[in-house]
Amino acid sequence: MNRHSLLLLSGLSLLLAACASPNQVTRVAPQDSVVPLAKDGRYQNLYPGEKTYPVTCEQSCYPPHPDVICQAPAEQCRYQGTQQAPSMATGFTVRWLGHASFAVTAPDGQYLLFDPVSDQFDWPVNWAAALSDGTWRTRGEWPMEEDLARTSAVFYSHLHYDHFNKDDIRRIGNQARYFVALDSASHFADNGYQITEMAWFTRRALGELTVHAVPAHHFNSRIWVPYLYEDNERSLWAGWLVEHGGKKLFFAGDTGYSEHFKDIHQRYGQIDICLLPIASYHHEQYARWYRYVHTTPEDALTAADELGCKVMIPWGYGNASWQMGDKSSHSALLRLLSMRKQMDSRVPLLILNEGQQVSL
Repeated sequence: MNRHSLLLLSGLSLLLAACASPNQVTRVAPQDSVVPLAKDGRYQNLYPGEKTYPVTCEQSCYPPHPDVICQAPAEQCRYQGTQQAPSMATGFTVRWLGHASFAVTAPDGQYLLFDPVSDQFDWPVNWAAALSDGTWRTRGEWPMEEDLARTSAVFYSHLHYDHFNKDDIRRIGNQARYFVALDSASHFADNGYQITEMAWFTRRALGELTVHAVPAHHFNSRIWVPYLYEDNERSLWAGWLVEHGGKKLFFAGDTGYSEHFKDIHQRYGQIDICLLPIASYHHEQYARWYRYVHTTPEDALTAADELGCKVMIPWGYGNASWQMGDKSSHSALLRLLSMRKQMDSRVPLLILNEGQQVSL
């Protein structure tokens, strides 16, 4: 590269740096917060080690269900059953955007986004996935521009590319406040974002809402190219509990089953609305690992019972999913409906198709 090119690049870098606006980062981490660290300083789960699970489906786990109408076996389906959500008067309106993404209107009118990702993955994994096996998730139900403009807060459970998309952060803009777990703010571009980093079991006021960061049983490696990590458990992961007037909405984020669900219930009591994952547990070669960090449908039902969920809204399946760690687009939903009957679960289920919303 010649001297002229170097000067041009230097000038461009200075111009971009001048245009960048530093982010405002608040850290909520009291000294007595429960955040376990490994010996090398990396974060770890509250309950690491081998797991035993209360219930496991062993055979005939994916029977067809009359309320799940599919174009092909367990593929391109819609749930058409009668919804039996209890009358709750929480003031929350929940819209499922697809995969792990939710838009929630809170009782005080604030518009909240949870793990908003519009496309399959954040760059560059989106290109790597398409080039490697040709898979490409159908675009989910993304909020309208006017909804993005009125967003009060965005919550990210962790940094994996299907939950944290930097391009979507740019689209949402810096008028919203961003809530992340500890040591995650460095992954935002400098654009004047208001970022709150939180430890597990800490809280923060947001208008009339109280935001609680709670544990999840997961991990946080952010992989660029094979075996090269941008972040390898040096940023924490979390679930989120939003409270208004004693009414509580819980977004679990990606999580496996562990005792942390009982811990959450012990601290916060019964939870009105539980947004719980039921997918990405199946893998022929790495079945134990996938289930270790993701809940099966029967794990999610067990967790909902332990949390005291007054209604459970499942996510992770659907036509806007890419069957990552699952058999088909709706296999997890079929397993959920089957296991709910086998387990005689009394937790009310509210099953949405992508784009649907419900006021509770």
